[in-house]
Amino acid sequence: MRRHHPKIFCLCLSLLKDRALADDAAQEVFLKAYHSLERFREDSSFLTWIHRIAANHCLDLIRSKARAKEDSLDGMLESSGKDFFKESAISQTIESSLINSDLVEKIMMRLPAEYRLILVLREVQGLSYQEISQVLECSLDSVKARLYRARLACEEVIQHFKSAGCV
Repeated sequence: MRRHHPKIFCLCLSLLKDRALADDAAQEVFLKAYHSLERFREDSSFLTWIHRIAANHCLDLIRSKARAKEDSLDGMLESSGKDFFKESAISQTIESSLINSDLVEKIMMRLPAEYRLILVLREVQGLSYQEISQVLECSLDSVKARLYRARLACEEVIQHFKSAGCV
């Protein structure tokens, strides 16, 4: 647990965006892993296996929270104020927009959970395509396609911000 907790907590935090919820989720992930140790087949690394448990657990939490009413993107823009976005120095690319973590967080929260998950696994956790395919239990081609769609969806959200005059 000591060795893998920071990465699992980071994954949970990246997906859930709530420190307390992420801490609880990480603990629950390790409990689930402990109770399922006999099912660990060693086909992949332990880290990949526990990433899978964490991803599934966080997606379940997100799905259960999805029933709650969410503000529209337009409502969020109005409540946060357009001046915030105009004053921030955000470039055309996703990579350089990482400078403004608040905007990145808002963009990521507008993406479906599955897209957030694959972007976090690749861009934040730095997992290889092979490791992601093991975590998501899908083919390499599927990983590439999902990552491509996630990046496109991210670009669409960024374009929505731009067309609203916020960036």
